Amino acid sequence: MTATHTHPAHTARQEWATGLTAFAAVMLFLAGLLTLFRGIMAIAEDDVFVTTPNYVFEFDLTTWGWIHLVLGALAMVISAGLLRTAVWARVTGVAIAALVIIANFLSLPYYPVWSVVMITISGFVIWALCVVKRGGDLHDLPGEPRSR
Repeated sequence: MTATHTHPAHTARQEWATGLTAFAAVMLFLAGLLTLFRGIMAIAEDDVFVTTPNYVFEFDLTTWGWIHLVLGALAMVISAGLLRTAVWARVTGVAIAALVIIANFLSLPYYPVWSVVMITISGFVIWALCVVKRGGDLHDLPGEPRSR
């Protein structure tokens, strides 16, 4: 009688890859939704935003609103693609999260605490999307045997 052995490490890696992609999709959707709301607030010229008189990157609040509105909408669409595990969504997810980081860095004086929160969330999204290999497996994790 012979027994066939499955590779539990491969299954565990697949589960991690699926979990990280789902994490990135949900976080990108959340970041997109919050960025969308921030854009709407800026377009409406809400009194929530701080004004800094001598900031190097001084732009009109309405312009920032439109930039955030477009980035938020794109992030939400891309997150739907991530839930379907599309490769195009992983690549554009990293790109849109990087753009969200840049936009929030440049708008730090208008809403400082929230900009830092959005930069952090977007950083986690980039990390989660970059850890998973093209085939869905994770890169070698610490403590796991190498699969070469």
